[in-house]
Amino acid sequence: MINFRNKKILVTGATGGIGGSIIKKFISLEGDVLGTGTNVNKLDLLKKQNTNIKIKKFDISDHSKIEEFIENVSLELGGLDILINNAGVNSDNLSLRMKDEEWKKVLDINLTSTFLLSKYAIKKMLKNKYGRIVNITSIVGHSGNLGQANYSASKAGIVGMSKSLAIEYAKKNITINCVSPGFITSDMTSNIAEKVKLYLTSRIPMGKLGTGDDVSNCVAFLSSESASYITGETMHVNGGMYMS
Repeated sequence: MINFRNKKILVTGATGGIGGSIIKKFISLEGDVLGTGTNVNKLDLLKKQNTNIKIKKFDISDHSKIEEFIENVSLELGGLDILINNAGVNSDNLSLRMKDEEWKKVLDINLTSTFLLSKYAIKKMLKNKYGRIVNITSIVGHSGNLGQANYSASKAGIVGMSKSLAIEYAKKNITINCVSPGFITSDMTSNIAEKVKLYLTSRIPMGKLGTGDDVSNCVAFLSSESASYITGETMHVNGGMYMS
């Protein structure tokens, strides 16, 4: 049975639907979890709902502070064994209308921040010759999507980056994998028009959107000892909508 007793876990994007599901899963499996995000009210609510969790407000777009942030998280948790890079943003637009700042913002947060968080977390993990990193990507990083050139590029970049990091640190007992959700019921998909949801559902062989639990189950597996010989891989959670 999977158990995370005594494991120190950092989850970014903790206040979203997927992030909340990931945190609940780790807590249910006895992990020592710290969740981070930018919305103080949502972080406080998360703390009320999960009294065992630690919370810390941090904006991962502030790249100059990420090393210090990882250091503080490690001190507060008493180490860092597992990093879940879940935080991300989208700023959709057709390519010819996409502003430079829309491109840069999405790439900076989704890809560069994920790299820097991983880089400084790995420094901590190397000392113990143990670590697990799971990066949350997206189906559109593999398939592309209308109006999401920036988002698709950022998520595809995470996959390539994760493979490179996996090769670099495999001999140090540090695994780096990805979970690629399809269309999951979350804050991000709640803004999709109903007719678009119906269209998307019609393209999913299972005929329904996924849930946060569908994603968190895979995250927990890849973070566990059961997946100790798996690295550089992407687990697709999309109801059959995309098959690699």
